[in-house]
Amino acid sequence: MATDEGTDNKLGRVWVLDQQFDQPMDEEAKKLRNPYNEKKFSTLMVMQLAFQSLGVVYGDLGTSPLYVFYNTFPNGISDPEDLVGALSVIIYSLTLIPLLKYVFIVCRANDDGQGGTFALYSLLCRYANIKAIPNQDHTDETVTTYGHSTLGEQSFAARTKRWLEGQAILKNTLLILVLVGSSMVIGDGILTPAISVLSAVSGINVRRSEISNDVVVFVAVVMLVLLFTVQHHGTDKVVWLFAPVVLLWFLLIGGIGLFNIWKYDRTVLKAFSPMYVYRFFKRGGKDGWTSLGGIMLTITGTEALFADLSHFPVLSIQIAFTSVVFPCLLLAYCGQAAYLMKNSDNVFNAFYHSIPDSIYWPVFIVATAAAVVASQSTITATFSLIKQALALGCFPRVKVVHTSKKYRHHIYIPEVNWLVMILCIVVTAGFKNQNQIGNASGTAVCIVMLVTTLLMILVMILVWRCHLILVLLFTGLSLLIEGTYFSAVLLKVNQGGWVPLVISAAFFIVMYAWHYGTVKRYEIEVHSKVSMAWILGLGPSLGLVRVPGIGLVYTELASGVPRIFSHLITNLPAIHNVVVFVCVKYLPVYTVQEEERFLVKRIGPKNFHMFRCVARYGYKDIHTKDDDFEKKLFASLFLFLRLESLAEPSSGSDISSLLGQQTRQSRSSTFNSVSNIPYSTADLSIQSNDSIVPGGSPLHENNTLTSSDIQPSCQVVEDEIDETEFLNNCRDVGVVHILGNTVVRASRNSNFWKRITIDYLYAFLRKICWGNSVMLNVPHESLLNVGQVFYV
Repeated sequence: MATDEGTDNKLGRVWVLDQQFDQPMDEEAKKLRNPYNEKKFSTLMVMQLAFQSLGVVYGDLGTSPLYVFYNTFPNGISDPEDLVGALSVIIYSLTLIPLLKYVFIVCRANDDGQGGTFALYSLLCRYANIKAIPNQDHTDETVTTYGHSTLGEQSFAARTKRWLEGQAILKNTLLILVLVGSSMVIGDGILTPAISVLSAVSGINVRRSEISNDVVVFVAVVMLVLLFTVQHHGTDKVVWLFAPVVLLWFLLIGGIGLFNIWKYDRTVLKAFSPMYVYRFFKRGGKDGWTSLGGIMLTITGTEALFADLSHFPVLSIQIAFTSVVFPCLLLAYCGQAAYLMKNSDNVFNAFYHSIPDSIYWPVFIVATAAAVVASQSTITATFSLIKQALALGCFPRVKVVHTSKKYRHHIYIPEVNWLVMILCIVVTAGFKNQNQIGNASGTAVCIVMLVTTLLMILVMILVWRCHLILVLLFTGLSLLIEGTYFSAVLLKVNQGGWVPLVISAAFFIVMYAWHYGTVKRYEIEVHSKVSMAWILGLGPSLGLVRVPGIGLVYTELASGVPRIFSHLITNLPAIHNVVVFVCVKYLPVYTVQEEERFLVKRIGPKNFHMFRCVARYGYKDIHTKDDDFEKKLFASLFLFLRLESLAEPSSGSDISSLLGQQTRQSRSSTFNSVSNIPYSTADLSIQSNDSIVPGGSPLHENNTLTSSDIQPSCQVVEDEIDETEFLNNCRDVGVVHILGNTVVRASRNSNFWKRITIDYLYAFLRKICWGNSVMLNVPHESLLNVGQVFYV
């Protein structure tokens, strides 16, 4: 009993030391918080942004009239009533999904102007502790852009929050849902350029029948290759053309539609009656149900609308859609239907057939330009989504390049660009027709919409705290419409709908395997972090020769001393005079203001010269573009020292006495040998091969390190020397960036799937992706890698 009580007392003292000398950065985070200033736009600015949003947000939705009617009636139109019924379904689909659901509801759930599945997930992560990587702490909530509020204990939102946070399976299910939706968006990013460009250039053989379909496919492939090849130049110099091109396109299709209604058949306007929706399904039966897969293409650009929100205010999006996009699309579809009422044989390329001869080629040029703009918007949305996934630990490390100094959201990812180009060309050249590509695109978009609906349910409950009746009304109406479309697109899986499923499954496996390996690696680093008692027991010299210079030790831990540091100092005889533990951390927010970027805190006593710096980024911030990262880090460190020197010294008698007592004990019995280091957070021991196995106690007294085994310091800094000057001198000598190269392997008792995921898939992804030094923008000439192997 006496031994147990002594061990408990010893562990208690270790815990107190850890708390006193390595505390969370609550106070530092509060000091950096800036008041949030909401952006306000003048009426003129709102209208200008509404005009610009046409070229960024609505390109994909605007090119749908090129191929909708052919994919709806691939075998021809047997009865004019079917055409009117299909038009009625199109009208109400545009009204309920893009207009009501997305423009007026879903767009309001943007994350500081960012849309898409990952933006919704990030928003939810701020209102509930559901993020799968457990590196969040309450200091994150002090960031200006975090923006969450407290829930009442007995409210439905609070109960939902506790329900989500209390079950790991729900967190994992939500993550899988987000990854499935994101994978489908990537699949749509492959299919949209294919069907848009192919449909646009197919107008060549409408007026030149001697040109074969193979030539059309070849021209489309060439255009796609050119489109993806110029991506690395960015769109900064031509982005101003996007809005005029798309506006001209909408005006043309609206004007042509109005002309065709007047010229051919005005009775198609009766399709605005919802009665014809009922008649369409009653008359068509299974064939009418199957044709919904083609009608689904009417709203395929809707998810891209939400993903491409960028920095446009919701009011500008609403003005652009209600005043230009929506009426022009209705006129375009009504005009094509009016034309087909008299020319039902021309359902293939109905849009081009309905164009008056006098303006055919100008319209063809504008259509091709609009298809390119739509493709560009989808590609940009794909890059943006992958950047978000990368920041949240759900995608392998890839190189992200900024292509514009003016527009932050203009990025380029080389590896993804070439992969998407290859797949896009394969789809275009493989199918060679709009019908099968349309079936594939409809499947992808329908699944993304379902995922968005499920995420929006949680947003309405946790973030907006809507009344339960409103939530049920939104859920019921959305699932009814989207579930109906989903059942229709499933019937076309064997007609091209399998393509997005295969592509998305491949991306999902990659994303989930990477996330799983990342979580396991982070968890093992948390459990194997070093106790502050061990560090303090080594004394100010850390038991080594303190050489001039500064060592920046990069770690994913926002608290605690990482295992790589103990691994380093037990294998090298020297360490720098100043050690800074740097944690580059991505928060579930769009961006972190520059003033709130760095949190700095001292670790241990003053004469240890050890600090922690947490660099916080949002998922849209690019660390690799922060060329002055080191300069800003040291500026924050010097500012911390100045503020610390101005503060009144607090009483530290309890800490000093505790430290003295712990140090005396540590020199006799409590510190492990080189291969066995005490841990403050888990009941684990580290073997010589760095594998993690259960241990009896975090303090192993059987392997001890006495004071005679610790090398005395050869360079001791006197207390009276000004620390700022000391740091400047050390910085002038040189800065070394120390990175951990952690290799994770499955333990022997792991199951088959875990071995496959960790030892093969995750290991392969780590091998082919960019290294930490590239992602952290570390200069190669001052890089020191510390390797270690963990078994999980």
